[in-house]
Order: sequence, then structure tokens, then C-alpha cells
Amino acid sequence: MSLSSIDAIFPLRIADISHHSGQIIETAGYIHHIRHLGGVIFVLLRDATGIVQIVTREPLSSPLKPETTVLVRAQVHQESRAPGGFELIRPRFTILSEPQMARPYDLTHPLEDTRLKFRLDFAPFMLRHPHWRKVFQMASQSVQAFRHALINAGFVEIHTPKIVGTATESGAAVFPVQYYGKEAFLAQSPQFYKQILCGVFDRVYEVGPVFRAEPHDTVRHLSQYTSLDAEMAYIRDHHEVMRVLTIVIQEMVEAVSPHLDSSQRPWLPDEIPVISFREALSRLSQAFSCDLSHEKDLAPQHEGWLGKWALETFHSDFLYVEGYPLSKRPFYTHPNSDDPETSRSFDLLFRGQELVTGGQRLHCYDDYVSALTARHLNPERFDSYLMAFRYGMPPHGGFAIGLERFIARLLGIANIRDASLFPRDMTRLTP
Repeated sequence: MSLSSIDAIFPLRIADISHHSGQIIETAGYIHHIRHLGGVIFVLLRDATGIVQIVTREPLSSPLKPETTVLVRAQVHQESRAPGGFELIRPRFTILSEPQMARPYDLTHPLEDTRLKFRLDFAPFMLRHPHWRKVFQMASQSVQAFRHALINAGFVEIHTPKIVGTATESGAAVFPVQYYGKEAFLAQSPQFYKQILCGVFDRVYEVGPVFRAEPHDTVRHLSQYTSLDAEMAYIRDHHEVMRVLTIVIQEMVEAVSPHLDSSQRPWLPDEIPVISFREALSRLSQAFSCDLSHEKDLAPQHEGWLGKWALETFHSDFLYVEGYPLSKRPFYTHPNSDDPETSRSFDLLFRGQELVTGGQRLHCYDDYVSALTARHLNPERFDSYLMAFRYGMPPHGGFAIGLERFIARLLGIANIRDASLFPRDMTRLTP
């Protein structure tokens, strides 16, 4: 069976019906809404690709309730007054399943009428709402664009363990798990493995979950999120990582732009502006009328100000901040040769919020031993990771994009939980 014949296995999707004007077709979906008007019955049918209007003057052989799944055999009829310019006539309905209880919400109503807790508690049902479904279709398109950009650049997709024997980010909280009587943790990132695999494939990427046990109950943090990771060998410095990231971000934005309205579409120049961490602190000190030169990281309000400044100054919704203090970056971060207290690392801010962290990594074994010792970490705990560096590793670096945060910033979603299918935070383990 050829791949081109896969569509023939299934009923026609609603998005494809318009290409079959005048033909008898079969489609399937949920009953979205039913309206009786002057002896005519209008049925709206919904599937994952859209909504189509079905028109009949004949009484329905059995009552159709909203959220009933049906198979419909009907004729495609052009009708300028119908949604999409066509409708289905002379339908024959076959019921596939019926709801066993009243729906908790009318999906024809705007999603904004509900509260966050209600939407999350009833997520298995509420995710059917066309508005919310569109959010996650754009997340899917973003991931496809991420993959497409890196595959075209010769990257290999990898799948690394999510149960690990040691913490990846020194100092970060981890989720312990029972693992056959041994100490283990949920992986905070694929960092160690993607570095190791740079010694195998040169360029690698992964799309997968990561877990952070940090007790943050904010609108921008999740305990589990989807990380889009990339790592590449034979780089000169972190600026080459930034150039690759820029291309990836451009392709991701381009992929979803046709589905965004003018207020959502981000300003993304060919060259994303770059500012040093020290310059950022200097500008922030002036803007906030206080001395911030001693700070080791950017607070959320500082990122917000820098986002507005980048938009006003460079007409860009994106801004690179590079050269963070080495002491605030993970132990594997490469220092700047001309200023060892700063790092060859960066954050990418998107509309005033950190979206990406990346940089160049250490690649010499002795440097790893020194870095771990300086942070009072025992190199023996990282023995399997350090093995790759004992046998030689090229200069390399990479980045990680938070998918949910990208979608939230892109669509103007205030709470990141609305950009996660089934969010996990300090209080939520279901559904």
C-alpha cells in the first residue's frame, strides 16, 4: 500500500470536502449544533479540521444530540451563504456513538467565557473546542517546523532516557522516582545525552518532555513541559549556535503565521538584535533608577522591560542577551576566554520573556573536572557522562526551546497552563 492511499482508508475530512463539489461523499465527526428553521434542519458537523453545514428537510430518523459521533453520506453542494461556501445536502446519518451524560459546556460558545480551573478539570472534553484545538494544532505545526529546519541542516533526531541517575542542572530540584531499589530521577533535560551524541552524529535534536521540581506557582512555569533541544559539534563559539537558532525560530514563526491575526504575528528581523548581559544591567539600572550591576540574572520585570525596549529600538519581538555570569550557568558552560567570569551563553527573549537558553559547552575532560570541583560536585557522580570527554569531544553547543512558552507568547496566552494539553504543576496530576 502506498503512502498516498492512506487517506482512502478514512472518511473524507471536512477540510477536504470543498474539492468534491457535486459528488456524493462520506465524512464523519461530532454533532456540533442543530437548528430548526421553517421546516429546514441545519446540522453543524465538526471534526479536527473544521465545521461543515448539513441541510435537510426530511425528519431525522433518530434524534441527534450534540457530541454524538456520526458517519454522514451526503452530496456536496455549493452555497455562498454557507460557511466555507458549500454545504452537504440529502444526508444519511449513521450514529457511531452517543454521549452518556450532558456536556459540561456548549462548545459553540466562546472559550473565554470559562475559567481556567474549569477548562483544565474538564480538559478531555474542553480540548474539543475549536479555539483551544487551534492552539495545539499550532503547537504541532511549530514542532514540525523545528524538525524541518534541523533535518535540512543535517541534524539527526534522538530519543534519550527520561529516567536518569543524576541531576542534569546543578542546583535545580529534581523528581525522585523508585527504580528497582536504586536512586533515580526524572530528567530535567536531555543535556548530557545530546552532548554525548554530538560525538556520534555531530548534530542532534530531540523533542520530548522535561521535568522541573522547582516550587514555582506562576503563570510562566510548569513542572513538566515539552523541550525542543538541539546540539551541534565543531562550532567556533556560541554565536554560531545563535545563528542556527535564529533560522529555526524564523521557520517556526513562518509555519504558524498564516494562522495568526495581525496582533499576534511577531516582529522577527533577519538579524535578531544582541545585547550583552552587562549592557542590559546598565540600561535596566537607568530605567529603574537603581543599581543593578551586582545582579547575576534577569528578573521577570527586567525581561519585560528589555522586550519593550527591543521592540521600540529594533522593531523586534526577539532579543538575545549574551554573556551571563558563569557562576549562574550550569557547570558545563564554556567561559569567555577574554573574561572568565562571564560565559559563552545566551538567553533569547520573546516579547519580554525568556524563551530559549543556550550556549557553548566545555569539551575538554580536564575542564570538566575543574568545573565540577569548583562547585563542590564529585566528578565520580558524573562518570558515565564524562566518559565521552575522556575519549575526546569536539567543541560543541546547543539550545533548548520551551514549546508551551513559545505558544503562549505567540498567541498572547496569559497563563502557560492554557498552552499545555494536560498541564502538570504543584497541584495538578489529573486529568
